[in-house]
Amino acid sequence: MDDPPNPMRIAALVSLRAAVFFLALLLVSTAVAHNDHGLHKNYLIIVRTPYEYDRSMFKDVSDWHASLLASVCDMAEEELNKDPAAMARLIYSYRHVVNGFSARLTVDEVREMAGMDWFVKAIPEKTYRLMTTHTPQMLGLNGKGSRGGLWNKSNMGEGIIIGVLDDGISPGHPSFDGTGVPPPPAKWKGRCDFNSSVCNNKLIGARSFYESAKWKFQGVDDPVLPVSTGSHGTHTSSTAAGAFVPGANVMGNGLGTAAGMAPRAHIALYQVCFEDKGCDRDDILAALDDAVDEGVDVLSLSLGDDEAGDFAYDPIALGGYTAIMKGIFISAAGGNMGPDPATVANEAPWLLTVAAATTDRRFVASVRLGNGVELDGESLFQPQGFLSLPRPLVRDLSDGTCSDEKVLTPEHVGGKIVVCDAGGNLTSLEMGAALREAGAAGMVVITIVEFGSVIQPKAHALPASQVTYSTGQKIRAYMNSTDMPTGELIFKGTVLGNRDSPVVAAFSSRGPSKQNQGILKPDITGPGVNIIAGVPKPAGLMTPPNPLAAKFDVLSGTSMATPHLSGVAAVLKKAHPTWTPAAIKSAIITTADPKDRSGKPIAAHDGSPASLLTLGAGFVDPMKAMNPGLVYNLTALDYIPYLCGLRYSDHEINSIIHPLPPVACAQMAVVEQKDLNYPSITAFLDQEPYVVNVTRVVTNVGRAVSVYVSKVEVPSTVSVTVDPEMLVFRKVNEAKRFTVTIRSTDTSIQEGIAEGQLAWVSPKNVVRSPILVSFKKFVKDNSTTAHLRH
Repeated sequence: MDDPPNPMRIAALVSLRAAVFFLALLLVSTAVAHNDHGLHKNYLIIVRTPYEYDRSMFKDVSDWHASLLASVCDMAEEELNKDPAAMARLIYSYRHVVNGFSARLTVDEVREMAGMDWFVKAIPEKTYRLMTTHTPQMLGLNGKGSRGGLWNKSNMGEGIIIGVLDDGISPGHPSFDGTGVPPPPAKWKGRCDFNSSVCNNKLIGARSFYESAKWKFQGVDDPVLPVSTGSHGTHTSSTAAGAFVPGANVMGNGLGTAAGMAPRAHIALYQVCFEDKGCDRDDILAALDDAVDEGVDVLSLSLGDDEAGDFAYDPIALGGYTAIMKGIFISAAGGNMGPDPATVANEAPWLLTVAAATTDRRFVASVRLGNGVELDGESLFQPQGFLSLPRPLVRDLSDGTCSDEKVLTPEHVGGKIVVCDAGGNLTSLEMGAALREAGAAGMVVITIVEFGSVIQPKAHALPASQVTYSTGQKIRAYMNSTDMPTGELIFKGTVLGNRDSPVVAAFSSRGPSKQNQGILKPDITGPGVNIIAGVPKPAGLMTPPNPLAAKFDVLSGTSMATPHLSGVAAVLKKAHPTWTPAAIKSAIITTADPKDRSGKPIAAHDGSPASLLTLGAGFVDPMKAMNPGLVYNLTALDYIPYLCGLRYSDHEINSIIHPLPPVACAQMAVVEQKDLNYPSITAFLDQEPYVVNVTRVVTNVGRAVSVYVSKVEVPSTVSVTVDPEMLVFRKVNEAKRFTVTIRSTDTSIQEGIAEGQLAWVSPKNVVRSPILVSFKKFVKDNSTTAHLRH
């Protein structure tokens, strides 16, 4: 039996702990105070799980981190610019998303840390970047009639909080009007740093995270408010959850009522990016650390790392894992590095990775040639009362790109329409400004061939039409066929219903995933080309024709597609509050549409059918996602044996799953990538006997009593069988396991990809999973030396 506690010993222990804590703080302040000529850089320091001794010695994790830092920094000499008292060495102490802290350190200090028992890894600073009206109607959110729309079935996402990590916001923008929006739920613990005239029931959170960035970027000087003169954050926030704004338009085009995907949801903006400077990793981690603690339901992340680093050190993968652990859904941009393969970003399987495609809306500006042929292009500047007359067509006399103002003389271009190739030293807006200065009557810009059929129109300084490369070659051929070529510009305004849409944009990053090639990425495609949403001010050289035109603009990128999916996830979460993030993700993926509006396979920018590595499962269909029938469910714990299968070390896995208790891969069964319960299937037939078995489990979220029959569509080079072929459910939330056997029917095939699908079909639902079969690995081995367990 233990002795009773001794009051004097307790008092002595308390005094000792207080002395140690005071000494830790003193060491930190001492480290700041004395001189050091070493170069300081920002590092993310990953540490081991604190021992019970550590927890009892320090009142919270931040104090422990401060003591760890002090134990090294008091041994170093330092100089912080010319003001040694300017900062604390500890930048952020992370509580939720990663087991560690960020600090400014010298190389010698990092080397000293490496010998400490608490040290796991030091990661140098890294900068990430942003991945940069009509879509609610296009996606069926506000459908009418007996079927209704998703908004009618989910109350437009009311009460759901969408956290947006971006570059700031335009305070007071009409898209963030809180009229009629109820207060946020009681769980919300965040804050809005604007005043009461800006903060409201719509914009409930607005904060700036810059402690790390300010030491790397001149001009990021302790901003008090998360305001940005750039358009990105305002555009993404209003796309996700903007309020209804009647009369919204861009330069008079696209006139209508603007609204986000979840117009009654709340917005919490976390500024982690700064215009033209990027987004610092440690600031992203700090914002995610707070967001998951403050009560957000959905995270919208239109930023990322094009290099797609290891999950153990990527802030979005780290923060995303902690988020799904707390039931938070994450929508993340796939990146704008397409059309090259293996460029997709944000590839962790717990994230929804979003690609970008066109909508069915165009801003048509046609070119009628002197031979009577009329060719469509686009432009945002469509002058009212423009006199459409045949005018001489001329080309730029230098390299064709209209980038040399010395040859753009009034004698050559005055009163004429000038045909220019994009891709020179000037942007299309700058070309238009130079031509207007020289007296040109109009401009035709021929898009570079890599953009294919996708046009991103601008508000030019003079009447203009932007045309595709193939259209441009027809114009060039006509000009070469006659000594006096003429043309006229005809402005047709906003045209809806393009049946060739959606088309995946050239810029949209493609798979395969570099970190987990056995998981299909991107997951889904959303509207991301020429999206109208709120901005502080539009880009362009024309004066907006009305007050609301000064508040909206067209932007393109996977950054624009991502908040569409964030808003869709918000309304789904409102309709199904008990669904896990994986269930919502499965509903979105298995109901996606692989066909365009004309019923043909969705095309890539070059006109060819978009592959699964380009498109993911297809284009989002929110109405079908509301009632998917079956879902492929996963919990946060289910990803741990999968991470073991990727050969991450125990330390790295424990960093990813923090703050869950530490795990050891040697003590659990590994799950191969193909067997992760994902809504899509990827298999490699790269070795004998060229047969792969894949297991999946589906959960019934539809009718209690229901029967699903499997239907497989694959090319003749592979054979796919499903066991069992029929699933019979007796109740809601009942789960059924099945096995998919994939085999090659032609063992002579050494490389190539086969694409198909498995659909579970009932009278009410079609639950579709893409199947990607490759006859060789995309890369030799997913693991790197950093993943080797030892």
